[in-house]
Amino acid sequence: MLFHAYPDGPRTAFEEHLVEAAGLTRDAGGTARLHLTVSPEHQAGFSELLARVRAQYERRLEARFAVGFSTQKRSTDTIAVGADNRPFREPDGRLLFRPGGHGALIENLNELGGDLVFVKNIDNVQPDHRRAAALEAMQVEVGHLAVLQREVAGHLEALAGDGAAALAAARDYAAARFGLRLPPRADRAAVIAALDRPLRVCGVVRNTGEPGGGPFWVRDSDGSVSPQIVESAQVALGDPDQRAVFERATHFNPVFLACAVRDRHGRPYDLRRFVDPSAVFIARKSKDGRELKALERPGLWNGGMARWLTRFVEIPESAFTPVKTINDLLRPAHQPA
Repeated sequence: MLFHAYPDGPRTAFEEHLVEAAGLTRDAGGTARLHLTVSPEHQAGFSELLARVRAQYERRLEARFAVGFSTQKRSTDTIAVGADNRPFREPDGRLLFRPGGHGALIENLNELGGDLVFVKNIDNVQPDHRRAAALEAMQVEVGHLAVLQREVAGHLEALAGDGAAALAAARDYAAARFGLRLPPRADRAAVIAALDRPLRVCGVVRNTGEPGGGPFWVRDSDGSVSPQIVESAQVALGDPDQRAVFERATHFNPVFLACAVRDRHGRPYDLRRFVDPSAVFIARKSKDGRELKALERPGLWNGGMARWLTRFVEIPESAFTPVKTINDLLRPAHQPA
């Protein structure tokens, strides 16, 4: 789908992300890495477009692109039910399974083998003349992530000993940096377990009423409290108190995540260990004119990363230019310079 107009011709959102990757992920050898999760029926179209435009962008941007594709695993699909909560069947009698939502993509992220990973939606991308703010925000986020990664590693190394001072310092650090309210008598093993986790820095923007979620304090079933991204689907909006809390949110989640997915020894975390499996929700859909209910797995940046170390940072509103409907491309942010 064509997004932005330029004198030499229009670009798709995919092409804009190639340009953005050259500004963010290009390494010392000139290689820019980009990975996309796509629907199976569209993967061939993405591959064909890449083959058609790769040479011109590599020449113009003085970069080489390493682009990977993956699809949501069929093993993460969930069974649909009808309004009566009985399994939904196709006209030929087959059970209907549906994709388990973007939270299922934790499996894809787990298999990437990356170290520092930046996660965005493909629809949130800027034209050239507005890209500087987003690139700077992404670079600052990744830099902050690298600092946090070194700090956490330092505390974990210190905790390898038995010193009381290292234990107290690590507990204070977890509270100050990540809002983790550990019990005052948490022992060394408990503090190590709290810090030895994948890490994410989440860019958030001022809440201007866009649809979606934002940063909140969340109390887990075990009584622990941590900062999380919460979507409206997770909130009992029929409860006036809960609705009031949700509507008072000062910030919004634009899906602007810098993630560190390896431990201090360089070993990849098994990201499936850090999911809150209870953070699912039921979506109401329809098929062939019949109502159905579908279970969606914990969202990738909601329950799918619920057990990660999380740090929120404010980014400029100019770095966030979403496209949820085709008419959003008429907004000034997406118009030519």
